[in-house]
Amino acid sequence: MLSVHTSPLHQPGTGDAGGMNVYMVELARALAEQGAEIDLFTRCRGEGLPPLVTLAPGVRVRHLHAGPRTALPKEAMPDLVVPFSLALLKEERAYDLIHSHYWLSGQAGRIAAVGWRLPLVHTAHTLARVKNASLAAGDAPEPELRIRGEHQVVGAADRLIANTADEAAALRSLYGAEEGRTEVVRPGVDLRTFHPGDGRAAARARLGLPADAFVPLYAGRIQPLKGPDVLVRAVDELLRDAPELRGRLLVPVVGGHSGATREGTAWQLAAELGVTDVLPSFPPVPQERLADWYRAADVLVVPSRSESFGLVAVEAQACGTPVLAAAVGGLPTAVWDGVTGMLVRGHDPVEYARRLRWLAAHPEVVATMGEAAVRHARGMSWRASAGRTLEVYRGALAEVPRPVRPGVVGQGRRPPPAPAAPQTRRE
Repeated sequence: MLSVHTSPLHQPGTGDAGGMNVYMVELARALAEQGAEIDLFTRCRGEGLPPLVTLAPGVRVRHLHAGPRTALPKEAMPDLVVPFSLALLKEERAYDLIHSHYWLSGQAGRIAAVGWRLPLVHTAHTLARVKNASLAAGDAPEPELRIRGEHQVVGAADRLIANTADEAAALRSLYGAEEGRTEVVRPGVDLRTFHPGDGRAAARARLGLPADAFVPLYAGRIQPLKGPDVLVRAVDELLRDAPELRGRLLVPVVGGHSGATREGTAWQLAAELGVTDVLPSFPPVPQERLADWYRAADVLVVPSRSESFGLVAVEAQACGTPVLAAAVGGLPTAVWDGVTGMLVRGHDPVEYARRLRWLAAHPEVVATMGEAAVRHARGMSWRASAGRTLEVYRGALAEVPRPVRPGVVGQGRRPPPAPAAPQTRRE
C-alpha cells in the first residue's frame, strides 16, 4: 500500500490525517487477519524515524526518504512523487500487487506498477472534481494539476475501489472510468473500539461533561469542506430561537485544523456571533478516547459539503449515537435517514438548528435512534470490507497473464507502455 502525503501512524484529526488514515490502518489489519501481508509505504518526515515499524501482525509501515524530512503542505507534494517512486523501486522485496491511496500515491503507483510489473489497485478517497463542485465560500478550488493527475491514475489502474455506488458513478461520469474496472467496497468500523460501552452517563463522567446537558458533537478536521461554519451558524440560530437552551447546550468540537490557522476560521465566526461559550474546542484524541466522546454525545453533527463516505458517522452509530448529517457523498449510505439519524439536504444553518431543537425536545427518539444505530453499524465490519477487497485484488491479479520472473518471489504482469499525460476531460 502507498500513502505519499500522510502516514498511517499519524493521529487522525491533525494536519492532513483523517478518515483515510483510519481506513488504511483498519483495512490492512483486517487483510492481515485473512492471510495477507501488507507493507504500507509512506514518506519519512522526521529525524530518528525507524525505516520499518510493525503496526500489527502481518502489517508493517515502511518509511522512504523523499524530499526534506519535514512536514510539507500538500501543494508541494507533487514534486516528491518521482523521488518517492524511485526510492520505492529500490526495495528488494517482491510484491504481488500495489494498492495506492489518494491521487498522489496513485501517481507513484503508476510508476511502480510499470517498474515492478504488478497490477495497480487505487482508492481515491476524495475526487477534485467532486470537491470543486461543493466549495465553501472563499475556499480555494483543487488545482488543474490534481485533476489531470486523477485522470491519469484512473486510466492506469487495473481496478478502482469506490466507497459507495455514488463515488463509482462519479469516477465513471467525471473521469471516464470503465465500469468493469470499478468496484464498490464499503468501508467498515472497528467494532472492538466503537461500541456502546457502559453508556452515556459514564462517558460524560469520564470526560467531565454535565450529566443533564444537550450535547451535539463535532468530530473531525477543522476545514471549510467539513462545514464547521454551518455548525457555528446553526448553534447561533438555535440559541436565538430557543434561548432557554443556552444553560444546557454544549457543542464540543474535537479535532485539529487542516492547513489553516485559527484566525479567519469557524472560531472567528463563533466569536463574532457570541457563541464561543457553548463551543469548547478539544484537540484530536486516540480512537479509544474518541469512542467516549461519541458515547457522551446526544448526536454527532456532520455538516460536510463533500464526503466520500464519512467514517465518523459509522463510528458514532456503533457507539449508540445518532447522526445529523448532510445528504452528500457517502453519508446517505452511512446514515439510515429517519432511523439511525437525520439527513439534511443543503447546508442551511436554519434547517440544522430546527433539527437540533427537535432532538433536544425528544430525548426518547434520540434513545431509539441510538439503539437502531448500533444494529446498523454492526453490519459494517472491516472483516467484510477486507473480504471484498481481496476479491478485487484477485480479479486484478487474474486479468493479465503474469509470467514468473527468474529470481523473484512474486509474479508480475507484462509491462504496459509508459503512460502519457492525457488531455484533461472537459465536461
